[in-house]
Amino acid sequence: MSAPRVWQRMLSGRRLNLVDPSPLDIEIEDIAHGLARVARWNGQTIGAHIYSVAQHSVLVEHIVRLLNPSAPPRTCLTALLHDAPEYVVGDMISPFKAIMGGSYREVEQRLIRAVHIRFGLPPDPPGLVERLVKKADRQAALFEAVLLAGFSEEEALPLFGEAETAREPLLPLITPWPAEDAESAFLQRFEASRF
Repeated sequence: MSAPRVWQRMLSGRRLNLVDPSPLDIEIEDIAHGLARVARWNGQTIGAHIYSVAQHSVLVEHIVRLLNPSAPPRTCLTALLHDAPEYVVGDMISPFKAIMGGSYREVEQRLIRAVHIRFGLPPDPPGLVERLVKKADRQAALFEAVLLAGFSEEEALPLFGEAETAREPLLPLITPWPAEDAESAFLQRFEASRF
């Protein structure tokens, strides 16, 4: 019996090995295309379109810039790419990740390190950057939970914490976009965050 296939073919023609991902097999267009078609919250959101991981990534990068207006492009790019592995493995909801444990996290870590290297970032972000991105990610999740996924404020606050940014100015980034718009916005923010 032959060994199982451990690579995914991308529209660019690249074959990304999930066991040993090479930065050379990663293209930003593949990431943007894939993330724009992956639903956050397992698709359990309101709206005419899915709320995609690409749109979420744009929101997180925007919140990072609000939390730290002097954030360098590297930090913004780290924020934009924080969920990049999901273009290959999909968006696993947090409860499922908790059940899966180590195996899923190992694959995710190998992928994010390869993505970082591909785009000139350190494989593991500095602690300050990691904490800032995590804070922005949790704020995005809070807003998404309440505005899109049916959570009450009382349910969401213990899970995601208080927001440090105002919700109202972010509404255009939280209202679900068509996949093509999410892909385009993701690529625009990628270009703006290049260093």
